[in-house]
Amino acid sequence: MINTTRFNQYKIMWTLVLFDLPTETKRQRKAAAQFRKSLMADGFNMFQYSIYSRHSPSKENSDVHVKRTVNALPDEGRVCIIRLTDKQFGDILVFDRAAKIEPPKESFQLELF
Repeated sequence: MINTTRFNQYKIMWTLVLFDLPTETKRQRKAAAQFRKSLMADGFNMFQYSIYSRHSPSKENSDVHVKRTVNALPDEGRVCIIRLTDKQFGDILVFDRAAKIEPPKESFQLELF
């Protein structure tokens, strides 16, 4: 019997990392670049310039990536982490020059058992 409730739109999580980091000095620019690189190395994708998103199959998996993000925080700046269910993320309205565009599609995950 296949467990159809394992992956549903209320258990799948999206983690959004929003940040405003100072870039006035060379050290600050380097710290900001390292933070962005750490997000991308952990599977985050750029949603907008200072907003990165990551799809996770569960809250527990999202917890792991939140912890990694917290461990990579730079010394200066503001970082906000928001978690949404797949259902909530699917309700996001995205506009590009007043034309509505579709939000990013979730990662396809194949279960073989």
